Amino acid sequence: MRIRPHTAAQKEPTIALINIVFLMLIFFMIAGTLAVPLDKDVTLIEAKDLEGREPPDALVVHADGKLTLRGKVLADAATYAAMLTEEERAKVRIVPDRDLPARDLVKLGNALRAAGAQNVLLVSERALQ
Repeated sequence: MRIRPHTAAQKEPTIALINIVFLMLIFFMIAGTLAVPLDKDVTLIEAKDLEGREPPDALVVHADGKLTLRGKVLADAATYAAMLTEEERAKVRIVPDRDLPARDLVKLGNALRAAGAQNVLLVSERALQ
């Protein structure tokens, strides 16, 4: 019986190389700048002290389901839609109360669509903390 010497080439550890390249990619993504920084002489406006109010043409929906427009109570969504022109019905804005149940908001949106509104937009508060 003849014994062969171990001459087969060993496989390179490609998994280790892939891991190193992946770690380098993550390092450069974290260490590098991903977005262009703002100019240093630009000062952004602050909106936290501005008075928030609904758009004047928006339908306000209170937590109890009451509908108001410019402070006047409306009977239902169809009444509001009847007051709008065809152009205004293209985009109808709703300002819902935070405590309004979602099912009531969906019902109102469906009622506005049935009354002729093409797009129903929700106006919300955007808080940047």
